[in-house]
Amino acid sequence: MGGNMPSLDRMDRKILSALRDDGRLTMAELAEKVGLSPSPCWTRVRRLEASGAIEGYVAVLDHKVIGVPNVVFVEVTLDKHDEHMLEQFGEALARIPEVIEAHLVTGDYDYLVKVAVADTEHYERFLRQSLYRIPGIRHSRSTFALRELKRDTSVDPLLLAGR
Repeated sequence: MGGNMPSLDRMDRKILSALRDDGRLTMAELAEKVGLSPSPCWTRVRRLEASGAIEGYVAVLDHKVIGVPNVVFVEVTLDKHDEHMLEQFGEALARIPEVIEAHLVTGDYDYLVKVAVADTEHYERFLRQSLYRIPGIRHSRSTFALRELKRDTSVDPLLLAGR
């Protein structure tokens, strides 16, 4: 794998894959699903949590149900690229509730920002009242998503095994 993460054996990958699909499994359910008894399964899960392989447990919300069904990808180019500007911009993005992902990227622009909004009026308010108030933006370009084709919260480690 990468960095200082210890290597994952097949059982670790089975545990991670099962929790990726359903983070609400009880330890008994998880152990049965992966073919372990509960005690060693619990030990492995705790080790995976401590190592950072499991960052946390969340509920995945349906944006349509909570009133923000439209996804917009915003490409942002900054005026300057010094460490202070990058840090300031990243911190400002983190405070905006409509921003659900933000990535510093290579290529023609500096950031790719994923935003969830109710409609075009909401998006215009987001631009004027939030994004464009962040100092240092030279240019932005927006693309509305028409349909979601795939959404996962992480890769499935079982499918990556052997690649």
